[in-house]
Amino acid sequence: MSLTHDYSAAEIVLSTLTQVIDGQDAESRSGERFIRESPAHRDLQVSSVPLADVADVDAAVSAARRALEGGWRLMAGSERAKLLHGVAELIRRDAEHLALMETLESGKPISQARSEVDSTAELWEYAATLARHNVGDAHNSLGADTFALVVNEPVGVVGMITPWNFPLLIVSQKLPFALAAGNTSVIKPSESTSSTTVMLARLCREAGIPNGVVNVVTGDKRVGAAIVEHPGIDMLSFTGSTGVGRGIAARAGSDLKRVELELGGKNPQIISEKADLAAAVDAAVFGGYFNGGQCCNSGSRLIVHTSIAAEFAQAVAERTSLVAVGDPLLASTRIGSLVNDQQLETIERYVREGVAAGATLLTGGSRREGSSELFYEPTIFTEVAPGMSIANDEIFGPVLSVMPFSTIDEAVRIANATDFGLSAGIWSDDITEALTAARDLRAGTIWVNRWMDGYPEVPFGGYGASGIGRELGRQALAEFSETKTIQLQVGARATRWVDAPDQIGALGGRGA
Repeated sequence: MSLTHDYSAAEIVLSTLTQVIDGQDAESRSGERFIRESPAHRDLQVSSVPLADVADVDAAVSAARRALEGGWRLMAGSERAKLLHGVAELIRRDAEHLALMETLESGKPISQARSEVDSTAELWEYAATLARHNVGDAHNSLGADTFALVVNEPVGVVGMITPWNFPLLIVSQKLPFALAAGNTSVIKPSESTSSTTVMLARLCREAGIPNGVVNVVTGDKRVGAAIVEHPGIDMLSFTGSTGVGRGIAARAGSDLKRVELELGGKNPQIISEKADLAAAVDAAVFGGYFNGGQCCNSGSRLIVHTSIAAEFAQAVAERTSLVAVGDPLLASTRIGSLVNDQQLETIERYVREGVAAGATLLTGGSRREGSSELFYEPTIFTEVAPGMSIANDEIFGPVLSVMPFSTIDEAVRIANATDFGLSAGIWSDDITEALTAARDLRAGTIWVNRWMDGYPEVPFGGYGASGIGRELGRQALAEFSETKTIQLQVGARATRWVDAPDQIGALGGRGA
């Protein structure tokens, strides 16, 4: 169907999905299914999805292993690049359908979903360029008789577990980079938003990526656990909550599997009195309410100079009043629905805790008036103390906390007073102040006078409880690669250690 205009719920039909295992559409071994209802339109069934079990994971891992050893890991980078470019072209071709399914399953605005699909295609296009540039090193200064090569090889079969908030975008922050490095994959999308990941696997197949390279197994957390525990999985790449990430890291550690984890955040935006306040207000509203605040990069902590804190909070509140909350199928909507009742209950609990702790509720703090659906009003707290739960915990909802500071050093201390370290921002026209803060903030991404811009070329990941490793950029190839050193003897060896014990070498020293 065309998406040149808005659609009512009555025009949406149920999408019946299958898994993709070894290049084939596959039902679950159990034959069981589950239904996803639109969180924005109660009782509207939007997708029927196979409920997989361990047997399905076994089949997918076996297929991925066969594809890895059957030629994918040794395929020329130029050939892999062509295939990845082909996937990007198909994503652009099917952009409207992909965006619609993202909106129906997640509740995000259709305008946002369309933008995310476009960004997804860019990720595949950039990863395609890396497939031709996975280079190593050569060392010819180790002595007259020694030459060494350092090469990058694929890790192997990568298990990917992805969340519900940006299902197509986040799997594409992993999959094309893993494929560019020569790995194969077994992917488990969130049971809330499985459709676009299955659709992506089908596009990979249509683009000519060999059977078994991309496998998608659908289901609940039992499927994720089976992937984490499977002995045929060489690496785990997970995006989700810090609590689940810790469990995955612990299990992977016992099996000595490589992990890449992109976890939670409680991200600060420092607003100096020397900032462009109009730009900072706009960024505060966007950063706090984009995707309904259901975003690891949400800029939920506004740390504002005391001289402008009240004025700034009021300006943010006035700007917030213009944000359209409602049906995500309307092009004018900026905040759609929350993903499920559990997320709504979590947000309501944190708002109650904020009020009880003494913070002032400036605006919002409730469901949208007259709505029984999962729509929550954008919310602002002022007079927030750093020790409050609304200041420390990742709420994953449209809730902003305003905290004052007197000096830039104090602002940085408040910003760093968290276990998280995903992203942070500083708003100041004083370049010395901005760069000093950027140097001292402990986060994987620092934005200066901007917020939440991202590019495929630039690595993304966090400090501390926000994760391990980096996605995107050239660094992503390193995440999905093993490094191998090959040492070559040039000409005949002059001595043997049994005859010349003073020539004995070890790692870090001269060889025998």
